[in-house]
Amino acid sequence: MILQNSDLKQVDVNITVVLGTAMMQVHQLLRISRGAVIGLDAHENDDVIIMVNNQPIAKGTVMVEAGKIGVAVTKMLKYVPGARHLD
Repeated sequence: MILQNSDLKQVDVNITVVLGTAMMQVHQLLRISRGAVIGLDAHENDDVIIMVNNQPIAKGTVMVEAGKIGVAVTKMLKYVPGARHLD
């Protein structure tokens, strides 16, 4: 079967960019209110992880240009079906 470009335009994917993670107890999570700041385990110059359908596929850097935030891909990750690791 050969896929046409028009077929690919109808495929839905969920893209997530992971800036960092945080561990907290449930009672702390329940008390978070709008505007709360949550400390992450990352620094401002650390790579972010780009995930497609919950599968890590690349690393990137955050960019701000003309008032818009974006992510530049810096490294493609090896694809391992079903894996959830970040290396």
